[in-house]
Amino acid sequence: MADSQSNARLRADAGAPSSGVIHVRTRLTADFTVISNALAQRRGSAVTIGVAVYILSLPTGTPVTITALCEHFSEGEILISRALRELEAAGYLERRRERLPSGKIRTRTYFYDVPGGDDNDGDGPEGPPEPPKPPRHRTRPRKQPAVAEASAAATPLREAVPAPRHEETENPAPSLADTDAAPAPSLADADPEAVALLTALRRVDPRLVLSVREAARLAPAVAAWLAAGVGPREITDLLTVRLPDTFRARPASVLAFRLRETPLPAPPPAPLPPVAERPTVLPFQTCDGCERAFRAPEPGRCRDCRGRRDRLTREPLRAAG
Repeated sequence: MADSQSNARLRADAGAPSSGVIHVRTRLTADFTVISNALAQRRGSAVTIGVAVYILSLPTGTPVTITALCEHFSEGEILISRALRELEAAGYLERRRERLPSGKIRTRTYFYDVPGGDDNDGDGPEGPPEPPKPPRHRTRPRKQPAVAEASAAATPLREAVPAPRHEETENPAPSLADTDAAPAPSLADADPEAVALLTALRRVDPRLVLSVREAARLAPAVAAWLAAGVGPREITDLLTVRLPDTFRARPASVLAFRLRETPLPAPPPAPLPPVAERPTVLPFQTCDGCERAFRAPEPGRCRDCRGRRDRLTREPLRAAG
């Protein structure tokens, strides 16, 4: 006897949702990272969550500087630095300044699975290592006031030592993205000619679009070039010639680097003092009486011969009188 067949529709799986995402789980045994839901479902910027997940997936010792992160992500330096600051404010990221035995200062970056987790959150059973103590000096310490000692003891380590903007570097230099917290310069105080020159750069290269804050920051450097005697056309050529095909940072950072690294031209030499006109030198003439050379505009007699002739002329007149 053949098996019975039914034309009724199959009943939907009772566990499948009627809407929303349906997860297809795969058990991973290698190359995976455990991430807390508090971090993965954190409200805010998606760039911040992506940077955090990427840092958690890296092995210990991998550089996580802003430059290294910009080489991996397509976002620029400003968004990456903003994401690191948000993670640091939330307690996932910590920067510590440590002094090496050689005396140099370096910055170490610690990343926590749980915000502010100091208990057994590191790679080892005891968490991240403590920073090494500075070498002792035999110099006699100075006495500090009691009020200063009390305030220093009450200040936490994270507030007493400001965290630098760049990680894993020694004595990092501030960049354009690190100055977001600084007060924005006023565009009204900038040189109008310098601002007009910076605004017109987008006509030469459409990528050189500057914001009001960036134009106000670059205007003093351009004004210094103008004061040094460099024309607007020469400055435009300096800022736009041989630009890279792809910018890894904001165009303002490229322009600031060129203005900072290009030396100012030497000032023009001072004008020479006016030369006094030399008196006209009369030519030499030969005296008709004594044949002595003398200077005169026309040929004739010298002064002695003219005086002798005048005396001979006056004597007959005196005798006649």
